[in-house]
Amino acid sequence: MEEVTDSEGVAASEDPESPLTYKVDRPVYDETFIRLQLLHHKENSTTLRERLAKHFRCSSQRAKAAVLSCLPILTWLPSYPVKKYLFSDVVSGLSTAVVQLPQGLAYALLAAVPPVYGLYSSFYPVLLYTFFGTSRHVSIGTFAVISLMIGGVAVREAPDSMFSVQPSNGSNITFINETARDARRVQVAVVLTTLVGIIQILLGLLRFGFVAIYLTEPLVRGFTTAASMHVVISQLKYLLGVKTKRFSGPLSAIYSVKAVLSDLTSTNVVTFVLGLVCLIFLFVIKHLNERFKKKLFVPIPGEIIVVIVATSVSYAISLSEEYHVEVVGHIPTGLLPPTAPDFLLLPNIITDSVAIAIVGFSMDISLAKIFALKHGYSVDGNQELIALGLCNFVSSFFQTFAITSSMSRSLVQESTGGKTEIAGLVASLVVLVVVVAVGFVFQPLPQTVLAAIVMVNLMGMFRQFRDICRLWRTSKIELTIWLVAFAASVLLGLDYGLLVAVAFAILTVIYRTQSPRSGVLGHVAGTGLYYDVNEYEEAAEYEGIKIFHSNSSIYFANSDLYINALKEKTGVNPAQLQAARKAQKKKKKANSKHNSPLKICVKYKKQGVTHEVAEEKNGQLQDKHGSDSEDADFLEPLSAVHSIILDWTSANFIDSVGAKAIKQVIKEYEAVDVRVVIAGCSRTVLAELDALQFFTDGMSTGMLYPTVHDAALHCQCPNTAPVNETVV
Repeated sequence: MEEVTDSEGVAASEDPESPLTYKVDRPVYDETFIRLQLLHHKENSTTLRERLAKHFRCSSQRAKAAVLSCLPILTWLPSYPVKKYLFSDVVSGLSTAVVQLPQGLAYALLAAVPPVYGLYSSFYPVLLYTFFGTSRHVSIGTFAVISLMIGGVAVREAPDSMFSVQPSNGSNITFINETARDARRVQVAVVLTTLVGIIQILLGLLRFGFVAIYLTEPLVRGFTTAASMHVVISQLKYLLGVKTKRFSGPLSAIYSVKAVLSDLTSTNVVTFVLGLVCLIFLFVIKHLNERFKKKLFVPIPGEIIVVIVATSVSYAISLSEEYHVEVVGHIPTGLLPPTAPDFLLLPNIITDSVAIAIVGFSMDISLAKIFALKHGYSVDGNQELIALGLCNFVSSFFQTFAITSSMSRSLVQESTGGKTEIAGLVASLVVLVVVVAVGFVFQPLPQTVLAAIVMVNLMGMFRQFRDICRLWRTSKIELTIWLVAFAASVLLGLDYGLLVAVAFAILTVIYRTQSPRSGVLGHVAGTGLYYDVNEYEEAAEYEGIKIFHSNSSIYFANSDLYINALKEKTGVNPAQLQAARKAQKKKKKANSKHNSPLKICVKYKKQGVTHEVAEEKNGQLQDKHGSDSEDADFLEPLSAVHSIILDWTSANFIDSVGAKAIKQVIKEYEAVDVRVVIAGCSRTVLAELDALQFFTDGMSTGMLYPTVHDAALHCQCPNTAPVNETVV
């Protein structure tokens, strides 16, 4: 087999069917040689003024890029294939609108506002996202988790007790002024949405789109599962037709269940039967849509069928008057004029707005990335933040509450052939027609039907309980994050639960870095590869050399643990060796004294220097000043290890605490004649070591080697001159 060798000595086979060979013939490098001979830093001749001028330079290309970044619709609309995409987008938009209408009405109840505000929230934000969003398949609008979080704030800031009215006739029965209460809760929801929009816009402008990475998938799935529990519990009273107080804050889920169960005897049978029938019907339709989704041109619109039939039945037999079934009630026709939010409420809702802004963005960007990966385009996290912020901020002046993308509607929009956000535009126009012209038709709609719609749409969320078994097999830490996010959100509420979940997720990161996996590496014969000797039979240690590997950076939180693991894994503890050496010296001296029959102590002065000739050993007088060094010369080595190699190929950074700890342990090993060298250190970590002035007080760059193999070869032949001494 012929081989071609390049200038670096790497041999490659000319035969494409033969395996490539890797052969490098070079001296052992250390960092001193690399800095002097091999690598030289590029000189940066660009001044600060030139860099600023380049950054702020204005050109037609940069202006065009800025416009396209702010209005992503301009990147695809000019080349929109009308004949190919328009029909699919229209069908998809109509199908999505059929789902969006009942969900808008239902999720408004979760947000503790009248149902018509759910329709407003299904029109304005969807229209705006068409122009500013980067995803082509997500369906923007009301979402159960966000609506529930808004409802919790609205109930907290405008509880029923604030609007209780006692009749003037002296009766002890108190009534609630529902009109004033609902108006106040709308104000709370609107100003909360305004602040959410401002936060999202600011985060987007500051390029904080990466914040979603801190909401890891197990955390989000545990949190959304808990939110689904809250949603279902909040809908029980509507399904049963009982009137109970709405709770918010810690333990609100438990209080809500307790209130419903305590008032179970007052269940409205007609309401419950109607809701149960709708629940079963919708569940069957969902199952059929999933099972035959490849054969159905469009999914069966179960929600709109239920709404139309239930509204017709309610109107025909007067369910509200005859059977006291709670209905949607008055739905004003037309759109409301823009009004400014009541900013006096801001101080009380800042924390809630931050949580809603982050959760809303995380839900949107996760869905957007899924569809972008599937259909081969990219989404911009920062622009998505700005788009959501604009949707919330601008729409809030038209009496909407906060929105994000919905999983169920997005799947409908994508599965029915939606190609672009033209589908979302069509869906928003359908909602507009309903609001302007036919909204009054839904006034007799029973609220128990909306509760059934909400519950069935959350069935997919409850499938996330399967994560527990999967995570148990794959990662116990991620399972713990899932369980903590779920339990905290159920018990403490969604706002505090999210905070606890994020804090716990960060603690798991600290735990992982504080408890890295470490071991001793051995060489695989005939290769330059090094693997853990406890895992692989082929990995064998060099005699007298320990290669310590840890898959973590070295900083203040784990530097002590790193040093302890180093001493434990290598079996070389400097403190124990020092103690053993002292004991050996004492034993040697004791033996020497015991073997010396005559002791002579003579003191004399010569040129101002005092000498002591003390003991007679084996017939010769010994100088006390040289006794310690001679004892050391005759001491046998306490450890078979003469060199330790620290493998830093996994280290991403080191701080001042970590550098001091490494420096100290190197000196401790030097005191017991064990040399410590460092291998595989990245250039970034090297720059940090230089900045920390690591290479002082006896430390030099000659103790650093680019690879573990370089270090191992040098430690095997420690008396060989370094390559920089032979070259320079």
